[in-house]
Amino acid sequence: MEALKGVRILDMTHVQAGPTCSQLLAWMGADVIKFEPPQGDATRGQLRDVPGADSLYFTMLNCNKRSITVNMKSAEGKTVFVDLLKKCDIVMENFGPGVLDRFGFTWEKIREINPKIVMGSIKGFGSSGPYAEFKAYENVAQAMGGAMSTTGVPDGPPFVTGAQIGDSGTGLHLAIGLLGALHQANRTGKGQYVEVAMMDGVMNLCRVKFRDHQRLQHGELAEYSVPTYQGMGEVPRAGNDSGGGQLGNAIHCKPHGANDWLYIVVQEAVWTKLAERIGAEVGVPDLAADPRLAKIADRRKNQQLVWTLINKFAEKYTKRELMEILNPLDVPCGPIMSTEDLANDEHVRGRDMWLELDHPQRGKWWNVGMPIKLSESPAKIERSPLLGEHTDEVLKDVLGYNEEKVAALRTAGAFSAPPKKAA
Repeated sequence: MEALKGVRILDMTHVQAGPTCSQLLAWMGADVIKFEPPQGDATRGQLRDVPGADSLYFTMLNCNKRSITVNMKSAEGKTVFVDLLKKCDIVMENFGPGVLDRFGFTWEKIREINPKIVMGSIKGFGSSGPYAEFKAYENVAQAMGGAMSTTGVPDGPPFVTGAQIGDSGTGLHLAIGLLGALHQANRTGKGQYVEVAMMDGVMNLCRVKFRDHQRLQHGELAEYSVPTYQGMGEVPRAGNDSGGGQLGNAIHCKPHGANDWLYIVVQEAVWTKLAERIGAEVGVPDLAADPRLAKIADRRKNQQLVWTLINKFAEKYTKRELMEILNPLDVPCGPIMSTEDLANDEHVRGRDMWLELDHPQRGKWWNVGMPIKLSESPAKIERSPLLGEHTDEVLKDVLGYNEEKVAALRTAGAFSAPPKKAA
């Protein structure tokens, strides 16, 4: 049995943050009805690589869902929406501020229609505060949530992360909130409004930096490779420092290409074994006894020497070869994996994290798999839906409409865009 079998979700979200959330819930067995306007989710046509086919942007975020198109600008479309609200456990949206309200569906109205329903809402900055009306975007959220100011090197510009922590990170937060609210609704019979702001989600993912922000009130951050001092105020950018109590950094390996790097963490417990292994090859045979690096405090103080010696050792090895040397020494390490590396990695394929699917428009394509592994209900990944593919199915199976009613609604324009007015 699927973990969320029997849970029905009306998914009005689009682009990335909301669809990330609903796709995870669909992979756990929820019946996710993707409620689209007649023109569809905008990402169906964004960054399109196959003419006439849904883009990878859409297909990789909307697996295991059913698509219904509804014209919410028509009275008949709104009636369908109301009927679906009555049949769903969760409704999700990530419209701009006030959009759903202008359609006549405030949260108060929605809970009046279905008192048990849980409503999930993603906003850039939430529904309160001076930023509430601002528009957000992935990189805007990273900028305003603290990620960019702490990513990069001190004398360079701030950087966004390659990981989509603003959008997909917010979707993960919303999934947790919805499941908690659903559990409570099942106990109390009362639904609630669940809001996640992108800025808030990024802040939560930056909590280690806020830890360091407060530590700076009491002294320097000894593990940082860049200068810090008591009362410094803001946490500096520190390149590839580990961000923890142990020293860590990326080491360049042969043949010294863009991704020929191995990330290494030099834990206190492994220093002696590591020093004994590399010492002779870097011209310091008594490295393990070197007083400049004897204790962790010494290595923090002289960490540039640590990295210089390890880099010198790494010059003769590829990242995989160096990993094979360090793993038996219990040195935590991992190669910098490019997208090409991951797409062809035996470990990744073995854990079903890179899966081939078939699509009626675009043919074979690949998707990232389900990262949450449930032993009793493993995810079965299915392709994303075509626009409006399940409109009739949902109307008949979920709402119980007969052929005549569906036909009448279609004629009235409930599922299609209104005709353009003549100029």
